[in-house]
Amino acid sequence: MNKKGLALFLRARVRPPPPLPPNQGRYPDSLPSQSRPLPNSNMDPSLSNQHRANNISPSVMLKDVKDWMHASMSILAHKIEPVDTNLENFLQGYLGLAQEDRRELILVLARDYDVNRTRVRDLMQQYLSLEPPHALNDGQSSGPEEEGILSAFYRTERNLRDAIKPMYALFFERLNAYPGGLKLLVVLRADLLAILAKENIPSLRALDSFLKEKLITWLSPASLGLHHITWDDSASLLEKIVAYEAVHPIKNLLDLKRRLGVGRRCFGYMHPAIYGEPLIFIEVALLKDVAVSIQDVLWDEPPTPECEASCALFYSITSTQPGLAGINLGKFLIKRVIELIRREMPHITTFATLSPIPGFMQWLLSKLASQLKLGKIETEDASTLSHIGSGSVFQENILLPEEEKMIVNSSVGYAVGNSGLEIMKNLLASTNNEWTKSDCLLKALKSPLVRLCARYLLKERKRGKALDPVANFHLQNGAMIERINWMADQSEKGLRQSAGLMVNYVYRSDHIEEYAELFINEGHIHASPELQQYVNDN
Repeated sequence: MNKKGLALFLRARVRPPPPLPPNQGRYPDSLPSQSRPLPNSNMDPSLSNQHRANNISPSVMLKDVKDWMHASMSILAHKIEPVDTNLENFLQGYLGLAQEDRRELILVLARDYDVNRTRVRDLMQQYLSLEPPHALNDGQSSGPEEEGILSAFYRTERNLRDAIKPMYALFFERLNAYPGGLKLLVVLRADLLAILAKENIPSLRALDSFLKEKLITWLSPASLGLHHITWDDSASLLEKIVAYEAVHPIKNLLDLKRRLGVGRRCFGYMHPAIYGEPLIFIEVALLKDVAVSIQDVLWDEPPTPECEASCALFYSITSTQPGLAGINLGKFLIKRVIELIRREMPHITTFATLSPIPGFMQWLLSKLASQLKLGKIETEDASTLSHIGSGSVFQENILLPEEEKMIVNSSVGYAVGNSGLEIMKNLLASTNNEWTKSDCLLKALKSPLVRLCARYLLKERKRGKALDPVANFHLQNGAMIERINWMADQSEKGLRQSAGLMVNYVYRSDHIEEYAELFINEGHIHASPELQQYVNDN
């Protein structure tokens, strides 16, 4: 066993990561990233040596950091090349601030360095006072007088464009051009998102909107390099893969080597300004067929010979930076990887995923609870429970009659309840997952769970988008829903999030753009006929 490899694994695994900001999700487009910050890293490790070289204390004073920021802003306002010392001190000083001090500094940045609206109003009034040349309105060529009036228009319009920008705009641009500045801005936005999750302040929303737009520009696909991550990469890079992997945590050194070895691929998007750290990475398994169980993917031994593979299965995609939430790098990464694999391995013809369904159980338990409450109201005056088994007392027929009967008959000794609906809720809400140990209960629950999951994926929406964040991610990227897989993830997390269900999304190369456009513009979801049948029958 490679000693370097063992050391990197131990460093990444033995120290628990710090807590994440609230509302962190898995997939980079739908929710903020659920990546794990590197252990013991209140400040960016790529900047720590620079930090020590400048002798800035890890616990700097907030007043000093504000002064450095103000000094940089003042210099920029006078169109003078800023002194690098101010930017350097601000960059390292911010990373040394406690979280509450960062919050106060961000509030100052958003409030005190916003758009100068007094100047904007003055310029607008000046602009409205200008009279357009009559010659231009009549379609005639302009003379010297008209050209002079046009010059006044152009000058005022230029001044308006400059004035409408917030004062922090040039500061961000200067930071982006400074070594370590782009990573600092990503960290700052992560802090900003954590604040916004608790405090919905308009100036903070405006700051986030502006910074997000700038990051989208600075992190365009043209500026990112696709890197094939292998066991031969540096220990520091592999350590980050272990630490950041959040969809299916890497259990040990053998697991890491397997994910980077024969029959597997791992690709990451790298940016030259954030050295040695992938912004997002994707793990791929080369298989004969589309996998139906994550256990088969993670513990495929021996792996499928690559020359016999016909399917590239994307089984994990992780955004490593919470500050890039809402910036869909995953869309471009998936497309790049598909193009690369098609070019290098033309015998691979199917591109699919084996994806979690993180919101399914929460939605289902809420649905069951609401229907039980409604049923209780409707039957509270009844003298008998003569309707048990039919589900007819409920506003929605969550269970079909045969499903109700099977659940009631199979639950003896496992759960109690006055109906199949109540029994189902009690079974799924239990923490011991005893139902997974009974063949009868597994058989009884399979049909309703798969059917309800199809409804959840195909019909449930929020603001026009798919309710499930992972579904929304793949659908807006141009995938279709192919198949729901029973007991595909039997881990504790898989059972808790989705009753062990996983879903295959398929990317059909000739239809990616078409499917994406239809989903984004019309909300139309492409699904296999088998899945569509579940919702057509109800």
